[in-house]
Amino acid sequence: MARDKIIDVIAFGKEIGKLGYDIDQGKSFFQYNPEFLESGQYSKLFPFIFKRTKPAQVFTEYQQDTFQGLPPMIADSLPDTFGNIIFQEWLTTRGVQKVTPLEQLAYVADRGMGALEYKPIEELPNSPKVNIDKVINILEKVLKLKEDTTGKDLSELSLLNVFKIGTSAGGARPKILISEHKETGEIIAGDRETSEDYNHYLVKLHLDDSDGYNKEKVEYAYYLLAQEAGIDMMPSKLIEDKHFATLRYDRQHGEKQHVLTVTGLTGWDFKSQPENSSYENVFKVALGLEVPHKDLQQLFKRMVFNVVFRNVDDHLKNHSFIYNKETNSWNLGPAYDLTYALNPLFTFKTTSRALSINGKRAEITIKDLLTIAEEFAIKNPKGIIEDVQELIPRWMEITTGLEVSDNIIKVILKELKRIV
Repeated sequence: MARDKIIDVIAFGKEIGKLGYDIDQGKSFFQYNPEFLESGQYSKLFPFIFKRTKPAQVFTEYQQDTFQGLPPMIADSLPDTFGNIIFQEWLTTRGVQKVTPLEQLAYVADRGMGALEYKPIEELPNSPKVNIDKVINILEKVLKLKEDTTGKDLSELSLLNVFKIGTSAGGARPKILISEHKETGEIIAGDRETSEDYNHYLVKLHLDDSDGYNKEKVEYAYYLLAQEAGIDMMPSKLIEDKHFATLRYDRQHGEKQHVLTVTGLTGWDFKSQPENSSYENVFKVALGLEVPHKDLQQLFKRMVFNVVFRNVDDHLKNHSFIYNKETNSWNLGPAYDLTYALNPLFTFKTTSRALSINGKRAEITIKDLLTIAEEFAIKNPKGIIEDVQELIPRWMEITTGLEVSDNIIKVILKELKRIV
């Protein structure tokens, strides 16, 4: 595509504004569409950082890899670690070495997570029906970074199909977006369809057993535990008893939903700014968005679950909020990426949490949790803590039923300790 310097930002079919990018200076520019501002519609779409003013706004402070010079709420649309691997491999087959962040957004176009869309769109051929086994075969080759990308399985078309359904999903693990027809069960690429005729899934793929166990089964076990704990999550399942599939909360009621992570809302880099990475800050963002108090209760329960069940990868991008365009208000998004994030077959002498609690990243106590509860007026915090801890024995029962290996079950069980 032409090296565009300006791109349109679209939400719910309306042009919200225009985004510019200076390659030489690494600066980005955003200017609201005056008609959108004057309409007063969706006034809380970008609650922080962007000022609701007509002049162009310049951003120079977001140079980290997470943002690539873009405003954080726009950078949330960029592909993450796994997506970038596929994206770069596909570009290489086309003889393209590097693209600007704006060009990446043109490829994301209207295929990304959430409701934000970008024009002009870099048009891509429609993907065929999805064969998960074929996708995995291609991914295995790409992720091993084989030099030869000209073979049958690594053709531009094959890579394109994986790119289109895989690059928009965040995180480091291989995943794709698919849509499954509710009546026929037909699976198609999830980059286009929003219809209520389909269930729209994010699928985390189990490629091989090189890690010594099936991470996706472990995550499904955590999902079942979280359900029992009363944590709000999207319905999930195992595909072929090995791939973890969760319904997308950014595709509901036949429409795209506007979703932003805490990192996208605030500009706090989840990778390089530990001073901002705390549960207190997540609670403060929730208060700033004026979410109902029940969402604070949910967030507290989620925090307790992550401590009890040793999910230490609970970083700022693993907490999201969802916008309701009808009421012009925000809510806490459903929980996701709840799992035992470390490899249980490795020995870790010390592990620290991505998000601190009462200034601590390890050896969290009930006192630390209750300090948070008091600060944010959480009701019955001791009862919440006790209810979650009573689920520890269920780990053995659930994972045995899923035929997780005994070794993995026992190693993780040792990490699940009551908080005192």
